[in-house]
Amino acid sequence: MAHFIDRRLNSKGKSTVNRQRFLRRYKSQIKEAVSDAVSKRSVTDLDTGEQVSIPKRDISEPVFHSGKGGNRDIVHPGNDQFSKGDKIKRPRGGQGQGSGEGDASDSGEGEDDFVFQISKEEYLDLLFEDLALPNLQKNQLDKLVQYETYRAGFQTDGVPSNLDIVRSLKGSVARRIALTSGKKKRLKELERQLELLKSDKHDHDLKITELEEQIAELKRRIKAVPFIDTFDLRFRNYEKRPVPTSKAVMFCLMDVSGSMDQATKDMAKRFYILLYLFLTRTYKNVEVIYIRHHTQAKEVDEQEFFYSQETGGTIVSSALKLMQQIIADRFPSDEWNIYAAQASDGDNWADDSPSCSEILHNQLLPLVRYFAYIEITERQHQSLWREYQNLTEIHPHFAIKHIKTVDDIYPVFRELFEKSIGAQKGVA
Repeated sequence: MAHFIDRRLNSKGKSTVNRQRFLRRYKSQIKEAVSDAVSKRSVTDLDTGEQVSIPKRDISEPVFHSGKGGNRDIVHPGNDQFSKGDKIKRPRGGQGQGSGEGDASDSGEGEDDFVFQISKEEYLDLLFEDLALPNLQKNQLDKLVQYETYRAGFQTDGVPSNLDIVRSLKGSVARRIALTSGKKKRLKELERQLELLKSDKHDHDLKITELEEQIAELKRRIKAVPFIDTFDLRFRNYEKRPVPTSKAVMFCLMDVSGSMDQATKDMAKRFYILLYLFLTRTYKNVEVIYIRHHTQAKEVDEQEFFYSQETGGTIVSSALKLMQQIIADRFPSDEWNIYAAQASDGDNWADDSPSCSEILHNQLLPLVRYFAYIEITERQHQSLWREYQNLTEIHPHFAIKHIKTVDDIYPVFRELFEKSIGAQKGVA
């Protein structure tokens, strides 16, 4: 396997342009490799891109040569080893094996595949090209980072409407005290001396005149201090902070009864990964809640959700009730954008399916942005599918899809979130 590292600088844009041209040219091979890599990731793994391998034969370039024109006479020398009719022995090594340590090619091509790394942004762009969340026109404002205004202290500049009079007057008083306190203290001292001189019987006219001039000067300087100055003005300061309308929570519900084998859980995992990656392209923060159920429902972590083994029957309504309780306790619908995906093989107690339909219709679907149910089975649909099918006619943001094999996962996901005609034309 050959590895190529592109160390060219992007200062003049040459490497970036070449890379984008390469991605466009081999998009089909790259998208196939990207979709195959989904199953290797954790549901919340978004830190890295993906390593893509393209066969050498797919990136071979045509080569043009200049032919030798005209008539040419060539004399080939003979040889001193063979004569006409001699048989040549087969070279040693057998079965195409050379002297190296690698394996020989069974297709006659000995060149390595071309392997390169795509970034996280390129990975997501290729994975979710031409996809969009449904009902964008209704919910588009909830997918933007909105801000609310709040008080953040005071500042020395601002518009007159934000002027805080009390705070400005306090600043004025403090400034005048600081500028005149020493002068007022000196003024009182001079006035006391003047009073003593005037009460003395001796002649102090010259000294009295001098004190009166000093007192007059001090009063003039104290009076010259303005009552309020631009330095004293204080304006209320307002700043903006994001409000939690850009947050989303993704509920993963899955049947883990005895009928759900590990292969079925792995297919469900791929669907959950696609949904999580897709939501992170629209929302800044996405919380993931895992709810597994058989006859009872339980909130668990990702490891237990996909790999713990359970036995017993199936009561789907237990998971829906737990989801409703978690929403009420931790994720109010006026602050969170709620999405849910339920995976099952279709098994459920027949008496419980109507209860599931009622819980969804009356309690959960009015709160969520989108709810997708995928049934992973090759058998005939049962009562749960029929009950859910009736809900799709009432709630446009509720969808059900059938998955038989691993190859169906990505096409089904694209069907669920394919851009509508209005969205493609720019009607959000």
